[in-house]
This record gives sequence, structure tokens and C-alpha cells, in this order.
Amino acid sequence: MRKSVFSSLVFAVFTSLSVAAFAAPLANPEAPVPVATQVNKSEQPSPKVNLNAADAETLRRDLFGIGAAKANAIIAYRESNGPFMAVDELLEVKGIGKALLEKNRGRLETK
Repeated sequence: MRKSVFSSLVFAVFTSLSVAAFAAPLANPEAPVPVATQVNKSEQPSPKVNLNAADAETLRRDLFGIGAAKANAIIAYRESNGPFMAVDELLEVKGIGKALLEKNRGRLETK
């Protein structure tokens, strides 16, 4: 009986020490990192896409909602009508609507 009480007491002490060691706050907690610095480089905005110089792969890769067919349609429009004078002219391309243009407006340029 005495051995059982002693081992229970030792168990309780060690358990308390381990819980205290893992649950105690750090003496010098690290400052939280702002969310803006946690963004991966792949998630950061890419440079603007030039509608008059970009190839189909660049259009497909860098613009939201643009697949191979729409990228080819943009290039075909550019080849038949000349360079884009304004980003809004993209609405003339079949398959490009206002919503898609607005999603990509900040990523497009015509220089």
C-alpha cells in the first residue's frame, strides 16, 4: 500500500511538471508576422500583361478565366484588327465579357 501511494505521488509530481513545462508561455514570445509578409512569391501579383505583345501561353497563364481558346481569340482579334488601343477594346473579342474584363483589368495594359 505504501509503495502504491508513493508511486502515485511521484506520478502526480512528474505529470504536473510536464504539463507546466509545455503549457507555460515562452519568456520571449516571437512577434506575430503580418499576413502581408506571409504571402508566397507565387501568390504576389505578376507584372502587367501587354495585350499587344503577349503570346497565348502568357495570356492563359497570367489572366483569370482565360483558357487556350480565349487566348487564341485575343491573338486572332489583334492580328485582324491591329493593336489594342485600350483595355476596354478587349470586350470586342468573342467570349470576353464585362465580368471577365473587370477581373483582369488591373493586370492588363496596352503599351
